[in-house]
Amino acid sequence: MSTAASSAMAPLFSHVDSATPHRPAGTSASTHLSPAFPGRAPWGTAGRLRAWQQGALDKYIEKQPRDFLAVATPGAGKTTFALTLASYLLHNHLVQQITVVAPTEHLKKQWAEAAARIGIKLDPAYSSGPLSKEYHGIVVTYAGVGVNPMLHRNRTEARKTLVIMDEIHHAGDSKSWGEACFEAFEPATRRLALTGTPFRSDTNPIPFVSYEADTDGLRKSVADYTYGYGHALADHVVRPVIFLSYSGNMRWRTKAGDELEARLGEPMTKDLIAQAWRTALAPQGEWIPAVLQAADRRLTEVRKAIPDAGGLVIATDQNVARAYAKLLREISGEKVTLVLSDEAEASKRISDFSEGTSRWMVAVRMVSEGVDVPRLSVGVYATSISTPLFFAQAVGRFVRARKRGETASVFLPTIPMLLGFANEMELQRDHVLDRPKKEGDGLFDEEDRLLAEAEKANDGADTAGGEEFSYEALGSDAVFDRVLYNAMEFGMQAHPGSEEEEDYLGIPGLLEPDQVQMLLQKRQHRQIQRSKAKPAEEADLIELPAEQRPVVTHQELRELRKELNALVAAWHHRTNQPHGTIHNELRRQCGGPLTAQATANQLKARIGRIREWATA
Repeated sequence: MSTAASSAMAPLFSHVDSATPHRPAGTSASTHLSPAFPGRAPWGTAGRLRAWQQGALDKYIEKQPRDFLAVATPGAGKTTFALTLASYLLHNHLVQQITVVAPTEHLKKQWAEAAARIGIKLDPAYSSGPLSKEYHGIVVTYAGVGVNPMLHRNRTEARKTLVIMDEIHHAGDSKSWGEACFEAFEPATRRLALTGTPFRSDTNPIPFVSYEADTDGLRKSVADYTYGYGHALADHVVRPVIFLSYSGNMRWRTKAGDELEARLGEPMTKDLIAQAWRTALAPQGEWIPAVLQAADRRLTEVRKAIPDAGGLVIATDQNVARAYAKLLREISGEKVTLVLSDEAEASKRISDFSEGTSRWMVAVRMVSEGVDVPRLSVGVYATSISTPLFFAQAVGRFVRARKRGETASVFLPTIPMLLGFANEMELQRDHVLDRPKKEGDGLFDEEDRLLAEAEKANDGADTAGGEEFSYEALGSDAVFDRVLYNAMEFGMQAHPGSEEEEDYLGIPGLLEPDQVQMLLQKRQHRQIQRSKAKPAEEADLIELPAEQRPVVTHQELRELRKELNALVAAWHHRTNQPHGTIHNELRRQCGGPLTAQATANQLKARIGRIREWATA
């Protein structure tokens, strides 16, 4: 560290400010923060702060910018960095008060508690009027700023203010939030923006974020300091994540009354993927109970090395969350913590779970971002939300390392989009303006809707997909598909409860990253050897990952339909039955939708059945 930076850091080892509540001398700001707000350096580095936190702080002290954007992966310790910087600015009289803007009510309390540990008092219950002199500042939500931006502008103008905007991408959500943030905090003396995940796909500019044109003329956000998942993993600051993917056959009935069947992971249209995905998550099927049971077995294994390890199921809406909690109670034999809304009672439940040793918590969305429960080690992504931002934030709940060797395990359906996100954990993304609308951009519509709901304080049931996705889940089954780790895939498909699945669920919970990869390779080799030893009739396609099975092209589907229609025409000439009657009887006997919507296997089954009629 430079001499100037060392001198500037000196106040952190005494007290915040002579005119503010005193902190014991001779201690550092970071010393008083819990492992959730890491006060110790990563293994192999020196000093109280983690290496990236010290590096970002040094850069800030050198540049003394009005605006500073820090992008750091979830679990890296953004809160510690921000509060240490706040302590420095207060002590050096560069600012006189602090305003923290957080995404949720629960995070308001979390920020206030973390700040109190280093002698900074923030009021998380502030609503209006003068602030008590015992406080250094306030914590508010983006929605709260949106309700009354002039209140916060007046406070910001009255005294030199540091504004800390946690998960800054929320400030670009809409006019009501983005413009309110700009109006409220434009006069701020200093502004610190924090984010841990890729920016959203829309082109709403984010207040106080700098953009620079690339070689294509597109403006991209520019961070002042970036600390990605790859760096954090190399520093042992975060846990490595093992993704366990589950496939299976899904059956559902559309609003029009047609019965459809599909297998997770096989090539389908977006609409069919969405409907198959939601069918898998339906509590009345067999997929979600099998996955929850597998996740509970995984948690049992992890708790052998990490006794207080906990699990989290992220659900789409309140109704299914309650159903999942009931299933987990029956599976684990223990009470399950259920979190349904962003209210005071929900915050207490999260805190109690974080401080306890119980096995499972089920939550609706709110735990996906910023909420700190360091003992979470096993997760189930049981929601149909399909944005990279939400996925990254959800996975971020499980990567906070407490000691070296801890691993995280996340269960998810075999949805190509999710597998892509899992394989791109280390990818750095920027917010891009001027980007033309492309196919697939609508994937972020769900996120837009969720943020609009949050702004209205609405926590009702998810209605993703609208009327076009109205359906009735008829049945589902689960098949262990594969393990994804470090952008590589391991394993072949296996039935739930099989010896092959148990091999992967039984991976020890305390391993170094290279040990995880070595063990996965050994398990895969063992599974392949077992498969080779099976009789040919048992070594069927179900043991292959979905993308390694024969892909049926549109042309091949047309040929199958053509063959079926020709056989139906021949049967019509033989029996004088109408074509429609023949097709309906085939559907009745073989199942599935109309011929135009049937899968290759369904078409082949009907072809086989009508040939049986002809030879009977």
